[in-house]
Amino acid sequence: MEIRCGSCGAANDEGQRFCTYCGSPLNEGASPQQGGQEPQVKSRTPATIEELKQWYTDRKLPPEDVTRFFIGKDVKEPKAFGIYREGDEVVVYKNKANGERAVRYRGTDEAFAVSELLSRLKEEILRQKSSHGKGVSRSKASSIGNIIPYVLSAAAIIIFLIIAANDKSPKRGYYRYNDRDYYYQDGWYYYDPYYDGWYTAYEDIIPAIDKDNASQYSYNGSGFEDSEWYSDSDSDSDSSYDWDGGDWDSGGGDWDSDW
Repeated sequence: MEIRCGSCGAANDEGQRFCTYCGSPLNEGASPQQGGQEPQVKSRTPATIEELKQWYTDRKLPPEDVTRFFIGKDVKEPKAFGIYREGDEVVVYKNKANGERAVRYRGTDEAFAVSELLSRLKEEILRQKSSHGKGVSRSKASSIGNIIPYVLSAAAIIIFLIIAANDKSPKRGYYRYNDRDYYYQDGWYYYDPYYDGWYTAYEDIIPAIDKDNASQYSYNGSGFEDSEWYSDSDSDSDSSYDWDGGDWDSGGGDWDSDW
């Protein structure tokens, strides 16, 4: 009989004391494996309408009637983005300023539909953040405008040097330990050849991997780059989209284009 790890869900041979994938003790929360059932791992990226609603709430964004992003609702009013389910299909739409509706997607792939609206929502959050600022007089604005670029450049260099000097994180890439494959990307992941998939691990229980040398991925299976966890940008974290409580101007966007 195989024992499933209570921390990461990986299957282990009966009699082992520690998980061979994440290092967690198997006598705490371990359970017998149930007929090839895949470990349930929560994705970082919303894949359903309900998960997108939670992502919106977690970012502390203004109400939907302020941002004009309606999740799970078929709103008919002008100037609205939205996603809703209609039978077996999911619809992503934009209502333009003149009331005309442009359908971005209609189909059964809910994860794709959610990613379309999420991408547009993220763009709008960053646009709203960049437009924030208190008014100043024209003369003061001119003087400040001449100084700001130099101040920001110097501050950016200082911050970069401080972060670089104190950053003890492993290099991003593949690691090999005890014939197991790991990947580091803002956290640890491990490869399970049984399911041909990548799953989260936890740094405090990761074995002593040689973190100074990323190794080549050697198993003939799925690469981490093909997994749902992979991101081609280290800076695109969800915290970048947390709302700061400022005013949201939904009328300043482009409401005439299809998307």
